[in-house]
Order: sequence, then structure tokens, then C-alpha cells
Amino acid sequence: MTDLGTLTIPKKKTLDVGNGVSFSTNGHYFTAPSELDLDTCIDGLTAPLSVIAQVTKRCDMDCDYCSETLQRPDPTLDQLDTMRKNLKGVKRAFLSGGEPLLRKDFSEIVDMWHKDFILAVPTNATHGHQHARNIAGKIAYANIGLEGPRGVTNRVRGDYDTIMKGVQALQEAGIPLALSTVVLRSYSEYLPYTVQIADMLGAGKVKLIMPLRKGNALDLAEHEFMSHEEADSVYRRIMELRTTLMWRPAVRLTKWTPENEGHMICVEPNGMANAWPVYVAKDLFEPLGNVMEEPITELWKRYRFKRNHVTKYLGRSILAADYTEPADA
Repeated sequence: MTDLGTLTIPKKKTLDVGNGVSFSTNGHYFTAPSELDLDTCIDGLTAPLSVIAQVTKRCDMDCDYCSETLQRPDPTLDQLDTMRKNLKGVKRAFLSGGEPLLRKDFSEIVDMWHKDFILAVPTNATHGHQHARNIAGKIAYANIGLEGPRGVTNRVRGDYDTIMKGVQALQEAGIPLALSTVVLRSYSEYLPYTVQIADMLGAGKVKLIMPLRKGNALDLAEHEFMSHEEADSVYRRIMELRTTLMWRPAVRLTKWTPENEGHMICVEPNGMANAWPVYVAKDLFEPLGNVMEEPITELWKRYRFKRNHVTKYLGRSILAADYTEPADA
């Protein structure tokens, strides 16, 4: 890794996904040849490419759009070890929340999981200084939730300066970064600043995600939900600026279309694995089974969104521009 603010994303790895098919990944996203036969790929997969494992539901923020407001007890280290064993075959795991860094034993969880998966950590970074040194070199990147400049982030998420202190701690430990933001109409005009911040931080990716009507977002005013056409327009404007200003981070926009339904597999703290988001399901979760009781390979057999899963993680059902390597890389 290089100096603060000029971090580059990890080098690509080649992953065998079965049936003679290989993907490459830099941790942030997967890529495959454009001529890839998806049916051959899907038939070869015996487990998901990526899962979200919620190690806690607790959080020290109360974001306007948060979907994960239903509380559950934290899993024990023994339970997380059982989940780890039963998730064998998965390529990448997000150790998520809530806010995962609230767990005082978070570095122990990373120690337990990092040899089996490409690990990423979605976090608000407010406790980054407590764990950064212990998880450095073991996670592919930390995905920081950030809505943009100080005024915007303070309004919808939490204290910008506290977040950035945590981000600095993660950077100083050499941990690659990505940013993610939920796109609301009231601050959509400021999203280019989010990409500018990501570029200044040396982040590998910016994820723009449309809100879902769940949790706190059930109380959002209707005008905060942009149409797909409006979101496309915002994305095009960002792409124009990205080209003109030579911003390097990958930029991805996820809209909730039929092609993206159920594409994620989210494992709750009690081990219950769900396809998510399933638009007509309660809490948008469609239960698949419990990974404290059976392996993910069995749950994968009954998962009905395999095509959506693969096309999303290959960036084919979303708007996606890849990371631009520095000229002297």
C-alpha cells in the first residue's frame, strides 16, 4: 500500500467457480469474460459468490433510511465459528451489522474468518481506531457509509468528523477503502462530492444504493424516493464529472429492479440465511435455512435467485464503471 490518500485497491485474484469457469476479483467486485455463458457458470456454482454475515444488529447511529432496525442478540464466538464452517465454499463474506466494530471482540472474529474468505467490513468507522491495527492485512477493504460532505452526513447519518477520524485510523493501518451511500432525492445533487471524497481518500469504489421501504425508511417522505430515470440521470452526471475530473474509484448504482431481486444472501445473527431483498416478502427477507444447522451448499440448492446473484456481482444488472488505475501503477 502507498501513502495516506493514495491507496490503491488490492491486486486481482483468480477464483475457480466450477465447470471450468474462472472469475477475477480485487475484493471490491468480480469480473468475468463478456462471452461467459451464465448457465454454465450457475450450474458450476455450489455456493454463493458473496454473503453478508451480520455479527451484530446494534448500531451507534440512527440513519434516516436504515433497513436493519430489528434487534437480535449478538452471536457468540462459538456460534460464529459454526457459521464460518458451514459457509465453506463462499468466495467473499461481509462481516456486517448493525455496526460490526461495536463488538469489542471484532478482531477475534476477523482472525477466525479471514483465512477462509475474502473479507470486507461495512462500517460507519466511528470505532475504526479500536480495531484498525488488529484487522489490517486480513480484510480486503472497509466499506464506509458516507452520504457526502459534512453538512449532508451530519443530517442523515451521524457526526462526519468522528467518521473521518475513524477512516484516518483505518487508512493509517493500510486498510483499503470503499464508500457507500443511500441515494435520497434531498441530497442527490451533492453525490459528486461523495465521489470526490472517495477519490481523495484513494478509495477503490463508491456504491450508490437506492433506499428500500423497510425499517426507518418506512417513515421517509415519499419525495425522497427517486424514480429509476432520475437515478440514471444522476449517475450519468457523475460519470461525466468522473471523466472530466479523472476520478479513479469505481462507481456502481444499484436500483431495485426484477433483475436485482433477491440477489443478496444475508445471514442474520441467529444464523438464519435469507434471500434479500424479495419485494413481496415480510421485511424483504425470504428464508433459506439456518447456517448454524446446515451448510450453505444445501441452502444454495433451494435459492431461487441464482441468476440475479451472479449478474449483480458481475456488475451486469447495475450501472457500473470500474476502478481506474493510476497512470504510474
